Amino acid sequence: MAAGTKRRTGRQKRMAARAAPPVINPAPPGQTGGQYRPLSESDLAAIYGAALRLLEDPGMGEVPTDLARDLIRAGAAQGRPGRISIPRALVEEAIEATPKRFMLHGRDPARSIEVGGDAVYFGTGGAAVQTLDMETSAYRPSTLADLHDFTRLQDVLTNISWFTRCCVATDVPDILDLDLNTAYALIRNTTKPVATSFTLASSIPPAVEMFDIAAGGPGQFAARPFCTAHISPVISPLRYGEDAVDVIYACIEHNMPINCITAAQSGATAPATMAGFLAQSLAETLASLVAVHAIRPGHPMVFSNWPFVIDLRTGAFSGGGGEIALLNAAAAQLSNWLGLCSGVAASMTDAKAIDAQYGMEKGLTSLAAALAGGNLIYESAGMTASLLGVSFEGFVLDDEMHANSYRILRGVEVDEDTLGYDAILEAVLGEGHFLGTPHTYRAMERDYVYPKLADRMEPYSWAEAGSRDAWSRARDRAQEILATHHPAYLSEEAEAEIRARFRILDPPA
Repeated sequence: MAAGTKRRTGRQKRMAARAAPPVINPAPPGQTGGQYRPLSESDLAAIYGAALRLLEDPGMGEVPTDLARDLIRAGAAQGRPGRISIPRALVEEAIEATPKRFMLHGRDPARSIEVGGDAVYFGTGGAAVQTLDMETSAYRPSTLADLHDFTRLQDVLTNISWFTRCCVATDVPDILDLDLNTAYALIRNTTKPVATSFTLASSIPPAVEMFDIAAGGPGQFAARPFCTAHISPVISPLRYGEDAVDVIYACIEHNMPINCITAAQSGATAPATMAGFLAQSLAETLASLVAVHAIRPGHPMVFSNWPFVIDLRTGAFSGGGGEIALLNAAAAQLSNWLGLCSGVAASMTDAKAIDAQYGMEKGLTSLAAALAGGNLIYESAGMTASLLGVSFEGFVLDDEMHANSYRILRGVEVDEDTLGYDAILEAVLGEGHFLGTPHTYRAMERDYVYPKLADRMEPYSWAEAGSRDAWSRARDRAQEILATHHPAYLSEEAEAEIRARFRILDPPA
């Protein structure tokens, strides 16, 4: 072989090695948050104190009979007419008894995650009634087929740690059919931890029966619950919702973990001031915690204080912007200060297209929530149009965004090797650069996230390659996954038994 050919071959090998993805993920999910603290210690104490005052007086209204009985038995009292007063001692008893860490099980144990502490995980959420169609780039009603496809898509996206159903199958009008077919889509298409909402408590026993079949037999789900229920038991301002409370009782009966969500709206169902909003929203999420504690002390619950912002000029919900980024970061800080497993929401862009507004709003809200230490960051993949829409391309783009957020959280490691004195000395006294050195190769594998979608070509090469934008590249990737990834995580026996016992609706081909 000629010397020139040898040099070209060696260069090609080095270029291929540099282009290859790292052997290990340099910043996997579960990085440490808490670097961003928008509230001072005195701020935290003042907001918590105001929340305790609100729970004691005026207390909670519209308390269902069974819950009123259990609350009073736990230490609450009759307050103003038609309201239950929750004293500070009962709130602090509930905080103390609630698990500070617990597992969100995946049906594949390797995909389980531990909630709590300082660890940050991005996952999904939402109940979008419209899907951004990949073929037409227009919105249309979300379908059961979309739900199956979104579940399959996220199954291969490594920076999405759990899957909450992201859209509502508007083509399934019956409530029980909707709840059970949603549950079926989750367990058929992924082994990550999953979550969903139940419209009525009566849907939970058959859903758990389905989960037992998937897990191997009666009682197996309760022994290792892999599905969490999303519930909003408090209706702002400061009253309980009867149907949602019924769902809490049913979930606890079947040992299903609960994600209790407060979603007050600034200037509408909560004060427009940031501090007042945080005080009321914290009180309402604590009211959910106390309710769960009164029914069964120690039942695992994600403390999801989700401050929502509306545009006060129009009354429209605003999922992107500095205010909602700040409020959710503050909510995460408050929850973590109390030692509770925190859930917040981010990446809820108001953009309808995959455009500059989409990227800006998602980037600032998700990073603020992560830096504040939200343990579980919901709504963080694919959501568009102020939660009314969801996008396949968005799922792929947001997964890559999260990789970079995790890298920021990982931070800078400082030790003798990373300070690089010897490497600097060698470059200064040698060839004058760091290219191709062992020190550089180690850093390349260990310290850098390499995008699969973001474009880093110079303009001429980008134009030669078709001048494609992120939306079209993400569409190609989403279509590739959906064309090739067809998991069937249910055994033939479990599939047959589920279909024999429940009305499973197959999406149109």
